[in-house]
Amino acid sequence: MTKDITDHSQAQQERLAYIELNLWFLGQIRRQTLVKRFQIKAASATRDLALYSSLNPDNLSYDLSAKTFFISPSFKPMYSFSTQRVMTWLAQGFADGFPGVWSAGVPALQPARLGNPHLDTLGVVTRAIFQRQPLRIRYQSLNGESERVIVPHVLVDNGLRWHVRGFDRKTQGFRDFVVTRIIAPEILDAHVREDREGREADSQWNHQVTLEMVHHPDQPRPEVTHLDYGMQDGVLKMTVKALTAGYTLRQWSVDCSPDHRLRGHEYRLWLRNHEVLKGVHNALLAPGFTECESE
Repeated sequence: MTKDITDHSQAQQERLAYIELNLWFLGQIRRQTLVKRFQIKAASATRDLALYSSLNPDNLSYDLSAKTFFISPSFKPMYSFSTQRVMTWLAQGFADGFPGVWSAGVPALQPARLGNPHLDTLGVVTRAIFQRQPLRIRYQSLNGESERVIVPHVLVDNGLRWHVRGFDRKTQGFRDFVVTRIIAPEILDAHVREDREGREADSQWNHQVTLEMVHHPDQPRPEVTHLDYGMQDGVLKMTVKALTAGYTLRQWSVDCSPDHRLRGHEYRLWLRNHEVLKGVHNALLAPGFTECESE
């Protein structure tokens, strides 16, 4: 937190933080958004917005015709948010509780996450998604740097790092881009062809597959696997969007070969309906899967 606002209540600080999150990562905030989110009266929301504006006059500007506050080019965050908390809010909805306070009653640990996106980059990317606008980026891949214009529509967590998926105007197709490899993103005030570049045009977004995972036949004690994964009748069924199928199967080390040939203690699950991966663009990420064996 960069400003002293300790004179204000916890509830008001939470609302101020929520205002900032909306500005930073969605690019805008309206009074009605606060009213609905916190179940407060319109007058209270007006006071919160006025307070945030008085504390950070260079962070936002008000558009009278749209009745909306928009992020200013000179925006500088008042709060210190952790990247992981922001990613959780974006993926699962803005969490309850002031972001500077952790109030869990039971200690819990998670593995450290490497390669978190820089929040300044993430903020531009998420605003482009929310506002449905194209994004000019410099992108670092293993093949070198390139400049592209993409139309992003969703963030994807592959278990190890965050991607942004969108239409790539350079290759004229939908692709996943690692957020940490994006340099100098810039939102463009340009037209987006929703029928070609929008989310609904992405076949991998619209296509769903049902994965049927069972205990790996070459591993001991299937009853333990059934307990660990909460299987019903020895099967764990999960319906996912095609664009996440390969990531999910790799993260869980699911043997996707037709003859469950993979060996190793990590392969406790076998995808018994491996043929559903045909047509999934990232299926080659799935352990043991090869396109020719799915035909």
